[in-house]
Amino acid sequence: MGRTYDGISPELAAFLTTQPVFFVGTAPRAGDGHINVSPKGLAGSFSVVDPATVAYLDLTGSGIETVAHLRENGRIVLMFCAFDAAPRIVRLHGTGSVLGPGDPDFAPLAAGFPDRPGVRSIIRVAVTRVSDSCGFGVPVMRYEADREKLPKWATAKGPESLAEYQAEKNARSIDGLPGIPE
Repeated sequence: MGRTYDGISPELAAFLTTQPVFFVGTAPRAGDGHINVSPKGLAGSFSVVDPATVAYLDLTGSGIETVAHLRENGRIVLMFCAFDAAPRIVRLHGTGSVLGPGDPDFAPLAAGFPDRPGVRSIIRVAVTRVSDSCGFGVPVMRYEADREKLPKWATAKGPESLAEYQAEKNARSIDGLPGIPE
């Protein structure tokens, strides 16, 4: 049976930070806009800041849906699934904010993450609801390793080419919402 919690306990934080993958869901305000679900991962890219706040590194990718949706309305849910241990699903609902490198809150949060190439921003979530459920329908799978393609790609591109890529590919969401600052 599912439960809700007053916040993120140390035990729950340990579960969250050891999951190799989590999923982020957002949606635009418009009813005909595209709902987005993105898988996230890479060791150390998620952090529990305090019992009511989490953050993760937003790395350069082909889309900008999460950032665009958060800038428009802030609604976000993060879902973590245990794939290799006791079955468990945890959802963190809240309000997300996008912190770019120029934001005064960026550097203090960035200090808690590994140095990764291609960081566009940090997504910080003020968690308003913490819940879990059994996860009996989630398959058992074995984690082998993080994929190294994204960090290698970002390193090979370099800062100038990454900025050009972001300006081209990350300026607008698929629904036309603003993405990275133009």
